[in-house]
Amino acid sequence: MSDLPLIQADRAVPPPAATTTTGGRGRRLRLLSRTDRVVITLMVVVPLLLVLGLVWLPAAATVLLSGTNWDGIGPVGEIDWVGWKNYDDVVHNYPPFVPAVRHNLLWLAALFVVATPFGMFLAVLLDKELRGSRFYQTALYLPVVLSLALVGFIWQLIYSRDQGLLNGVFGGQTDWYGDPDVNIWALLVAAGWRHVGYIMLLYLAGLKGVDPTLREAAAVDGSSETSTFFRVVFPVMRPINVIVLVVTVIESLRAFDLVWVINKGRNGLELISALVTQNVVGEASRIGFGSALATIMLAVSLVFITIYLWTVMREDKR
Repeated sequence: MSDLPLIQADRAVPPPAATTTTGGRGRRLRLLSRTDRVVITLMVVVPLLLVLGLVWLPAAATVLLSGTNWDGIGPVGEIDWVGWKNYDDVVHNYPPFVPAVRHNLLWLAALFVVATPFGMFLAVLLDKELRGSRFYQTALYLPVVLSLALVGFIWQLIYSRDQGLLNGVFGGQTDWYGDPDVNIWALLVAAGWRHVGYIMLLYLAGLKGVDPTLREAAAVDGSSETSTFFRVVFPVMRPINVIVLVVTVIESLRAFDLVWVINKGRNGLELISALVTQNVVGEASRIGFGSALATIMLAVSLVFITIYLWTVMREDKR
């Protein structure tokens, strides 16, 4: 009986004050320190300034210069405003523009109709966890990370007229890079070689994120693998499909590297990006005219980028 009051006394003891404190000191502990605030501010401000200085300000300057006749020489105050004249000259008085547009559209069609589906097909195969799939992933993605100089050297070994692998195997003397009737097709093969690995990786990441129960349910319903992919899996990967579409369009517009290395975008390899470079940094040095070409590329790119952002934001709201 003598122990009962002690037990009741123990129950009556309130918990320590430190465990019930929710006042100002607890709130102060949750506040960021001065060092944390500085670090967070720098992490936000520095990338913002870089994007503004390296992307948006040059883009705005390009749009403004597209309405001038500036040749890059002389003070900015002496620039004459010509309005839409550069755009009119691009469309009506610049012969390389129409072939460049046609080649860019051909580049887009080749990547979208051939390279992109092939990359998706490879992703589907690798998603099955085949033996040695890690090796295949590395080998197929390797062209994406290779330097431009190395890619050009590899395809030069294949396309060389006198010592190339292709002419050596088939016994021909085709000038794959010099003949304007075939050089664009040779370049499309090289561009597709690089593009396939990138698309494969995007779709492979998307396939890994698909809920496996969807495939199991389709299999229970008697659906074949092909039908399951196109009716169940492919629609679920809608965000990936939009990303692939945007990437493919932008790749076709900014196709430049191999073309410029081969012949600076001439003799059957005219592209809009090469025309921009020829006019801005070439011998002509027509900054205003080249800016008009660049603005046309920017406008087309923004259409697909807007579609991508709209799709992503709509998915986030769901």
